[in-house]
Amino acid sequence: MTLLTTITNDSINDNLKKRFDNAEIYTYIGFVLISVNPFRLLPIYTDEVLRSYRGKNRLEMPPHVYAIAESAYYKMTSYQENQCVIISGESGAGKTEAAKKIMEYIAAVAGDKGSGIDEIKQMVLATNPLLESFGCAKTLRNNNSSRHGKYLEIEFNDAGEPVGAMITNYLLEKGRVVGQIENERNFHIFYQFTKAASPAQREAFGIQEPSAYTYTSKANCLDVPGIDDVADWAETLQAMRIIGLSDAEQNDIFRCLAMVLWLGNAQFKENAEGNAEIRDTSVPEFLGYLLEVDPSQVVAALTNKTVETQRGGRRGSIYDSPLNVPQAGAARDALAKAIYNNLFEWIVERVNQSMAARQQANYIIGVLDIYGFEIFQDNSFEQLCINYVNEKLQQIFIELTLKAEQEEYVREQIKWTPIDFFNNKVVCDLIEEKRPPGVFAALNDACATAHADPRAADTSFVQRLGALSSNKHFESRGEKFIVKHYAGDVTYNVSGMTDKNKDTLNQDLWALIGASKNTFFQNLFPDRPDPSSKKRPPTAGDKIKQSANALVEKLMRSQPSYIRTIKPNQNRSPSEYDTKAILHQIKYLGLQENIRVRRAGFAYRNTFDQMVQRFYLLSPATSYAGDYIWTGDSKSGCQKILNDCGIAKDEWQMGVTKAFIRSPETLFALETMRDRYWHNMAARIQRAWRNYWRYKNEAAARIQRAWRKTRTGDDFLKLRDYGHTVLGGRKERRRFSLLGMRRYLGDYLDVGGKSAFGETLHSAAGISGAETVAFSSRAEILTSKFGRSSKLTPRFVVVTDKAVYILITQLVQGSPQTSCDRKIPLVTISSVGLSNLKDDWMVINVKNSEEADPVLVVPFKTEMVVHLLQRTGGSIQIAIGPTLDYQKKKGKREQIHVSKDQMGGEDGVYKSHKLAISSGQPPSSVSKPMPKRKPGIVRPITQGKLLRPGGPSKPRPAARPVPKAQPLPSGGVSSIPKAPPAVNGGAAKSAAVPRAPPAPKAAAIVPKAPPAPSTSAATRAAAPPTRAPAPPPPPPPPAQPDVPMYKATFKFETTEDGELALQKDDLVEVVQKDDTGWWLVKKGNKEGWAPSNYLQLVEKPKPKPAAPPAPAPASVRKTPVATPTPSSVRADANAAPVSVFGTAQPGGLQAILAAKRAAADQNGESNGGSAAGSRPSSSLANKPAPAPKPKPAIPSKAGVGAPPPKPKPGGGVGQMDLAAALQKRQAQMNQ
Repeated sequence: MTLLTTITNDSINDNLKKRFDNAEIYTYIGFVLISVNPFRLLPIYTDEVLRSYRGKNRLEMPPHVYAIAESAYYKMTSYQENQCVIISGESGAGKTEAAKKIMEYIAAVAGDKGSGIDEIKQMVLATNPLLESFGCAKTLRNNNSSRHGKYLEIEFNDAGEPVGAMITNYLLEKGRVVGQIENERNFHIFYQFTKAASPAQREAFGIQEPSAYTYTSKANCLDVPGIDDVADWAETLQAMRIIGLSDAEQNDIFRCLAMVLWLGNAQFKENAEGNAEIRDTSVPEFLGYLLEVDPSQVVAALTNKTVETQRGGRRGSIYDSPLNVPQAGAARDALAKAIYNNLFEWIVERVNQSMAARQQANYIIGVLDIYGFEIFQDNSFEQLCINYVNEKLQQIFIELTLKAEQEEYVREQIKWTPIDFFNNKVVCDLIEEKRPPGVFAALNDACATAHADPRAADTSFVQRLGALSSNKHFESRGEKFIVKHYAGDVTYNVSGMTDKNKDTLNQDLWALIGASKNTFFQNLFPDRPDPSSKKRPPTAGDKIKQSANALVEKLMRSQPSYIRTIKPNQNRSPSEYDTKAILHQIKYLGLQENIRVRRAGFAYRNTFDQMVQRFYLLSPATSYAGDYIWTGDSKSGCQKILNDCGIAKDEWQMGVTKAFIRSPETLFALETMRDRYWHNMAARIQRAWRNYWRYKNEAAARIQRAWRKTRTGDDFLKLRDYGHTVLGGRKERRRFSLLGMRRYLGDYLDVGGKSAFGETLHSAAGISGAETVAFSSRAEILTSKFGRSSKLTPRFVVVTDKAVYILITQLVQGSPQTSCDRKIPLVTISSVGLSNLKDDWMVINVKNSEEADPVLVVPFKTEMVVHLLQRTGGSIQIAIGPTLDYQKKKGKREQIHVSKDQMGGEDGVYKSHKLAISSGQPPSSVSKPMPKRKPGIVRPITQGKLLRPGGPSKPRPAARPVPKAQPLPSGGVSSIPKAPPAVNGGAAKSAAVPRAPPAPKAAAIVPKAPPAPSTSAATRAAAPPTRAPAPPPPPPPPAQPDVPMYKATFKFETTEDGELALQKDDLVEVVQKDDTGWWLVKKGNKEGWAPSNYLQLVEKPKPKPAAPPAPAPASVRKTPVATPTPSSVRADANAAPVSVFGTAQPGGLQAILAAKRAAADQNGESNGGSAAGSRPSSSLANKPAPAPKPKPAIPSKAGVGAPPPKPKPGGGVGQMDLAAALQKRQAQMNQ
């Protein structure tokens, strides 16, 4: 509603009416939910709708009470702050239903499934029907009106799981127990009990229909449309069981309810003396049974009053004073109200015991369901208390949403346009203040001064109210007075107020309670007045004021969410919209002012520390890998985060201590980015993990491949060679069977493995666990049918160490099924027949078989024969010839003639026992040698953005320095746990202790010269004054390791990946030397390959020796620089093999290389080598780089040295330079 064009009460009313007509009962004013009671059941509270709001921010979904519950739960778990939901509105606006939906949502989404958690959830939900039965009633405006206030606090642990709950009860309307106006009802529990009590309960407690009791039938309303008392009674009993009330406790509760009902039936009449006596004597007798006292005590307590006289502070005489009918009725009603009120408080306390926290509770979510603002024709003490509590709640709303917000803008120096609003604190002070005395104070004074006579007390109260006539929110009108509440003017009737405010029982009733033998009944009255105490007991006004202030204190300790309920009409009609009544509610709820403040203000604010702690992940300047790295203050860090997130400047302001965000959409955007950050981090971790496993699996596969190639592959090759021996040069071979990579692997269908297909064949064959599968393959078998020529049909062949299995797959009822077609034990095989041509046909001859010998076409026939020979110890004969002899049926043998015909093709043509096939490889052919792997760059193992390809061809660039993690502001911790501190001198220790400044470098220390043998006076005068000896200087810093540096003698240009371009005279460090003439060099933070003959070692001069002693202090001489002597050269395992020639010539290898380069410069030698072509090959490949194309020699310019040739592939730079150097040296010697 903050988007309304015109902000007036009428425009707000029009908007609400359109929503009401379209069954859209919810809308927002900022973070405040506006709810209009539809007075009908809408399909917006299903489980599907509830799940749709889970984990969604408020503006992602339509306005709903579930969104408020989700927001409160999310804030509690994310910001670690207590939350409360304040539901306000007049009676019948839907507060109780809204509270129930919030509890339902929190129970559904909070925590995982668990016995303790589910038990708490069930108990929290069970409090609704239980307390509704004992605390709600039908009124003229609402069929289920809360006649008490309830604040439910659900307690959660750190994981957001409910671990307990607690209910605080406020001001039960106990006057409803003894009287209701026309067409209203007593509390629901009385009608449920009287209508649905079991026969045993009716017998034990004398329960009859509700029409038989005065307290339930006086208002002439026994049934309510839409309320099923019998069904509600079943829910109440179920709730009692869930809460944990035992059968004995339930019976005690029912006994107390029966006491109240039967007390109402104790009717009085005047006797001859004008005093009260009970009409029906059976009533006190049954009350005595229920109270477990003598019936005469019941009669005495209800019809007599003990009076004690006092004189001068001393106790006087005590005597019994009979009561008249009105007084007796008042005593009876007082006892009934006290019993029911204390019973209700006991139930609340018992519920709290059952819902006590099972473990440590860290946070709470409170749900306030309290009576709404009430304006009746006759308003008494109860309405004054109810409206006072609503004034306190309105004051909280004003303090937190209007007044405090504007004061905070001024305090934080935020640009802001003030909004006028009505502050109802003056009304709260009018009712509760002691000085000047308010309504409650005047009421207490009247009760104290005229406590004996209620009428005299009421008169005294009216007189004391006259002192409030100067307050513009109060008007006194005789026996009535008006209080101008925020929700409207209410006229209160003084009659009976003082008596209701006393809230005490007389001594006779306390004596009756004390005489009871029922322990449960005795425990309902733990606080009994002390007759000897002169302290005035607290009145009902004192109690409600204390409870209201305690409630306000609780609510102020939590972050509130608001639900403002609106009642569309007084008739509970789902279609009627009372514009006048709703305009009144819009006005006193302050919706117009709320919209103005919301549009002009900021939806979210938090301290800089909390903002940085929550959102530091969103800026690369404040976070690195989940750590907080910002070194500035929290304000600048917060500003950096908001700027880096791209939020418009007009959407946020920086205050003195807080950052303010204008619209909730911006806050939700920040939260979405934060959630996306963790999602992206999780995705990156998953991607890296998958890459790791892909790398690991690929590496394992390569290792296995290499192992099979070198180890297990030999066994397969031996089987293949044995196959050649078996054939013995008698059969032509197929070309593919002679490939070098052909191995006899055996189980090609993985029948002995764990694949799904292999397991299917294994099961279909019925292979026992003791058998080992040696060979499996697809095959074909020659089948013959009556009247038709034979043809080949597909089969599976499996060879184990026990038998040969032939499997067939057929369609059975439309689905393929595999079964065993034939099993041939190995011991029954006499021979195997093969032709002498290249065909794949083979015959298995079986001894003494009733079936035909199988004629198979097996692609791996030779391998199958090898395995058969292995498993039978060579006992099977191998018949190879131009015919295949087999038994077609028992007693009848046939032959298949195999002939060579080029028209037969590779597979051959079979017809009428004749097979024609083309020529194959010679019978004497053997397998070709194992082919060598083609050299070249092997495909990289790793893929993806997170993992960089490795290998010498693409060196990994140096990683950027990792920023140092900083402690989060407000003592927070970063999102990623830190490593434990080092034991000695760790980073954590150095971060905590300030580091001392580095010690200054020590200057060169010159030894002090000895004094001269004789000095003149002038010399002595020029000498410096004598001073104390200086302390020794700090030690010099440790010497850096001596790293040889190389200088680029020529410019090297390149665009190849992995190579490092160099400018002339660049200094580089050699990381790796390769024999191919390319060195891996490092320049600054960059690494790459460069030709070694472009680099020259930079000779470092020897350190200067200490200066010799000066001959005289007056003269200053320069210390001569000593000539450096050649240093010894340490052998390098990676150096080119030139050290074999020694270093007899001064300068060693470097001198030889320098001489060679000088000669090349003079003669313009060029070998046309290519730097790129001689790059060292990758460790993953053995393929040499292609030789470069020949290029014409380019003559060097006069006076300019040409760059040396780049090394050619295949030769080391050391060898090439050495040969040229030796040739040049020989030429010089000859001259």
